Amino acid sequence: MAVILMLGLMAACSSNSADDEEPSESEDPTTEDTNEENTTENEGSSDKISGELEIQYFVGGYGDSWWKEVIGDFQEKYPEVTITEHAGPNINDEMRSRWVSEDPPDVVYIDGAGSSETQMVEDGQLMNLSDWLQGVELEDGTPLADSFIVEPANYDGEIYSLPLVFDTWGTWYDKALFDQEGYEVPTDFDSFMNSMEEIQDAEGIAPFVTTGQYPYYFLRGYLYPAFGAAGGDELLADVIKGEEGAWTSEAVLNVMKNVEEMQQAGFIDDGFGALNHTQSQMNFLLHDNAFIPVGFWLPNEMANDTPEDFEYGFIPSPMHDAGEPAAIVPDLRPLAIAEQAENPEAAKAFVEFVFTKEYARLFSEHTGAIMNLQGVDLSANENVPEYLIDANEMINDPEQVQIYHKPHPMSSDLETPISDALVSLMLGNITAEEFVEEAEAAAAEYRSELE
Repeated sequence: MAVILMLGLMAACSSNSADDEEPSESEDPTTEDTNEENTTENEGSSDKISGELEIQYFVGGYGDSWWKEVIGDFQEKYPEVTITEHAGPNINDEMRSRWVSEDPPDVVYIDGAGSSETQMVEDGQLMNLSDWLQGVELEDGTPLADSFIVEPANYDGEIYSLPLVFDTWGTWYDKALFDQEGYEVPTDFDSFMNSMEEIQDAEGIAPFVTTGQYPYYFLRGYLYPAFGAAGGDELLADVIKGEEGAWTSEAVLNVMKNVEEMQQAGFIDDGFGALNHTQSQMNFLLHDNAFIPVGFWLPNEMANDTPEDFEYGFIPSPMHDAGEPAAIVPDLRPLAIAEQAENPEAAKAFVEFVFTKEYARLFSEHTGAIMNLQGVDLSANENVPEYLIDANEMINDPEQVQIYHKPHPMSSDLETPISDALVSLMLGNITAEEFVEEAEAAAAEYRSELE
């Protein structure tokens, strides 16, 4: 898997940018090429795909220009299909009643606040794609199932979504500021604490900020890699699944003691609880804080607000012990089909249409991000940001970075109470010991609800 990830990341790095950068204009000739490839794949099937197709997609840091191009191309290929787009930054909340009333859209891109792939699987809302996936091929005849950088989420051997976007959480800092002031770029937890102390003394600020309104930024950006570093894939899987004893294990408690140490030292901005993600990111850009956990979409999402002299620097979140490699946990954004889709054939045709190397290249051009396909050659593209080149080199050096894999996203039924307890810990209202007890209780309740 490490080799596959390297190929995927290097392809993306040698041509554009990584997860949510500023969208760039795509070139017209690529649309023609893509249509030709998909025509070959679906030869003779265009007349079979018709009717209304509803597509739901979240619009956040990646923007929507890629979606507009793909949907337009699909419409051109299948003129008998009437496409209805449900999109926007609040689309998950806006469409919730449709899902609850068992009248969902046909295709859904699962991303953004208010979405939970695991919850949707547990609620029976997503179609089982296991058998269908085995018959899907890329334009060169390679099975799609063998072409992902990171494999689809696995739910007891079944597949309900296909990972569209490859991302990873990490810690961002202003490289220009650090170079100018000579601040230490953390390489482990001890150096992270030293760096924050140095910055706090010199700048008079709380060095670390995150969003308290969406605590999963810290959970996924800091705790997941910390759990991976402390106990490997097994511990990471156990906490995500809410296995008995996982949250009160010694390894987890030690991680939470580190978080408590950050809070007690005054390194965590005491106003973070009231901040949403964009407010915390703006504070970071204005140097009110020096470190923030976000995925690769940060530069694109904040492109219009980034100061001219600001230079994005990215490192894996430094929660590991000195002398050990940093930890990365890939974070995927999946595409799925509703179990109760009214037009499943058109939905399958659309999902198959999307997963091509050409659209993967276009995804990088539009978003500066990586689509979850191997072997996408972006080497001729000059729009690769420096931070992505640095991140790619770091991620693909096993002496610097160890990659850990979660089995699937955490269910919102478990993530929500754990996130609430996490905010309390980071505000200093509870201790690390009290946090793990609350988390263990939440996991026990979650398990009972599944019985």
